[in-house]
Amino acid sequence: MRETSGWGRRAVGAVLRVFTSALVIAPISAWGALALWFRFPGPEGLRAAVAVLFAALGLGTIAALFMRRSLIALAVFAIAFAGLLAWWSTIKPPLDGDWAPDVARQTTGSVKGDILTLSDVRDFEWRTDKDFTERWGPRSYDLSKLKTLDLFLAYWAGPEMAHVIMSFGFEDGDHIAWSVEVRRERNGEFSPIADAFKSHTLVYLATTERDSVRLRSNVRGEDVRLYRLNTPPDQARALLKEYAAESTALAEQPKFYNSITANCATVVFKLVRAAGSTLPFDWRLVVNGFLPGYLYDHGAVVTTMPLAELMERARVSEKARAADASPDFSRLIRVGVPSPWDPR
Repeated sequence: MRETSGWGRRAVGAVLRVFTSALVIAPISAWGALALWFRFPGPEGLRAAVAVLFAALGLGTIAALFMRRSLIALAVFAIAFAGLLAWWSTIKPPLDGDWAPDVARQTTGSVKGDILTLSDVRDFEWRTDKDFTERWGPRSYDLSKLKTLDLFLAYWAGPEMAHVIMSFGFEDGDHIAWSVEVRRERNGEFSPIADAFKSHTLVYLATTERDSVRLRSNVRGEDVRLYRLNTPPDQARALLKEYAAESTALAEQPKFYNSITANCATVVFKLVRAAGSTLPFDWRLVVNGFLPGYLYDHGAVVTTMPLAELMERARVSEKARAADASPDFSRLIRVGVPSPWDPR
């Protein structure tokens, strides 16, 4: 009986060690090593050395769990991790920088009555990714004439990942497109892995569709799709005000972009919830190439046809290339795209 009891305790202990190793120490070690690699100050060789050292500490701790000195190893690892977290908390998002021209300005906004005034609305004339004419300027919009809310998905990395652009349409045919992006420094590059480790800040850009949508469809050759949303004008107004308020706050207190928790889709979801929506969180907000299915499931888009047909009719890249720099760009790309507001 005692032998069976002793075997049972050893089995439970082994399971706990495996559990601790796989679900606690290994993830912490991987995260810590990457954090040190991407953000530790110093030359590349020093960053690599401290990253490898922390990873080795984690591996040593896992090995020690199956020996007699497991408590000592766990204590050393916990102290090292606490020190890492203390250092990590000192890394604050910068307010100023040598930003890339297309993200050099942060849009801000103010509302007086029904009039929304935005600073620094981007309306670049793009010829290539590196050849463009810069245009920034203030614009005003009458919120009482806001009619529609649309979602653009620009697929840049296969069917799983897309960039999200939210566009607000007014009675006169004008549109303002909001794009939440990485605020890169000049000559900097976007990296989904690095940007999970406080590498860049967020920027909220108010743009014309001829700028942000055309850039992705015509210049970068991305597969851009347009979904007309079933959002009443009062909810769209509340969301637009949230964009203006959040972008204004961001100009004073920057925040880090995070490719998992604070990206172009998750930030939009938070704004939508702040504006009063009750849409639930879903894994498709992170793997946002699958957002159409999420929207379809919750009745946020046209549901009178199969999802596959809706997704096919949502493609607008060819229309965008045909419209190119036309002042009628926004109307032309919407021709044939199903809308909840179409007469039945």
